Amino acid sequence: MTRRKSTKAQENLDLNHIVSRQFEAAASYTRLPRGLLDQIKQCDNVFLINLPVRFGRQYQMFQAWRAEHSHHCKPLKGGIRFSPIVNQEEIIALAALMTYKCALVDVPFGGSKGGIAINRRELKDDQVEQITRRYTAELIRKNFIGPGVNVPAPDLGTSEREMSWIADTYDAFHPGGIDNLACVTGKPVSQGGIRGRKEATGRGVQYGLRQVFRHSKDIGMTELKPGLSGKRVSIQGFGNVGFHAAKFLWEEDDCCIVAVGEEDCTVHDPSGLNIIRLHGHRQRTGSIRNFPGANTLEDPKAVLEINSDILIPAALENQITLENVSRIKAGIVAEAANGPVTPDAEEELLRRGVLVIPDIYLNAGGVTVSYFEWGKNLAHIRHGRLQHRLEVSRGHALVNFLEQFSDKLLTQKSREILIQGEDELSLVNSGLEDTMINAYEEIRSLKKREKLPSLRTSAFLVAIEKIANSYQELGIFP
Repeated sequence: MTRRKSTKAQENLDLNHIVSRQFEAAASYTRLPRGLLDQIKQCDNVFLINLPVRFGRQYQMFQAWRAEHSHHCKPLKGGIRFSPIVNQEEIIALAALMTYKCALVDVPFGGSKGGIAINRRELKDDQVEQITRRYTAELIRKNFIGPGVNVPAPDLGTSEREMSWIADTYDAFHPGGIDNLACVTGKPVSQGGIRGRKEATGRGVQYGLRQVFRHSKDIGMTELKPGLSGKRVSIQGFGNVGFHAAKFLWEEDDCCIVAVGEEDCTVHDPSGLNIIRLHGHRQRTGSIRNFPGANTLEDPKAVLEINSDILIPAALENQITLENVSRIKAGIVAEAANGPVTPDAEEELLRRGVLVIPDIYLNAGGVTVSYFEWGKNLAHIRHGRLQHRLEVSRGHALVNFLEQFSDKLLTQKSREILIQGEDELSLVNSGLEDTMINAYEEIRSLKKREKLPSLRTSAFLVAIEKIANSYQELGIFP
């Protein structure tokens, strides 16, 4: 039989089309009424903003968006990305993914997303601040932001700094509001943020992979053995998500990071890269290029084709397509970015026995810890503050018991280990790990029970059924 040649032109690479296709694939396994499925699938609102911003004596116009995909839970949640290629269709698709992601990991938010079409490299920091504050003012004016309405977070091209500008602008418009800090998450810890939020998405990737590799049957078709130790990993994207995923897998799980790709090149060392030194090299030079001891490959996408056990696309959507899927050598593709694998490419990977861990699961660490930050801001107390004192008291009691029972004094180091209580970061990581474990077990259980074709279909189906239950509890589609 002659195999049909696949070309990039045969694929629809529009992210909105892709998310819709993934939704419909899962929805075909439900008995929910079509009207309810359409309600879940469609985007509720899109706010297009033409932002005039004054720089000196001149004005420049920028386009920006905020999409509200689903109001089945309040508030809505989703990041804000600054990118020259961002557009309305992409924002709508990303908002939909946020809806499904939140439902999957039992975070009670509806999905939203925002973006501004700017090139950070062409702007000064004070200009970016002006644009961010102007954008926030427009969101406030249209009631597209607020602690109980819509809560942004960092995304591509944004960070703690932009979130602090948003929080400060919101506070200026709502003087005296005691819950104002909860209008946005991903803030600096000193301004109401939470420890562990910056690295949360990368940490979620680590926890998700750990859980997958605990199940020999799940990875059996890849011919890999359980456990992450010694696994060869390639990572596309060395930003916040990619760096932290690489760092944790390398430092804590003894993975061998054989390749890292950025927008200008790929660095490769089959014996393994030192992630901390690579990070330092990029900070000093502005690029991962010419990292000592590694081969620099000019093609940024070469990282996708490196021989490895686990490939982690942590950059942009549509990175693995029909055009390059035949050259993917990894046994597992772990989607740390949103939509990095197209549906047609995923079908080809699954036929070859490659395990694809979907984005709406593996990328959920950020929104999970954002939920913790939002709750902390509304509670007006640091996570762990009360629990810490209780655990210290229990620790002292345990030390006293052990010393009385053994009739010996413990060393100072032993006393400190037993007495110290859990701090905020420990509680955050514990909650995140528990979330990733529970979500994966739910996905794999449904996949096995319903004999579903992929983890993605199962993850979407879990999310759809949870959202449907929310609408039914609201009295919609009883």
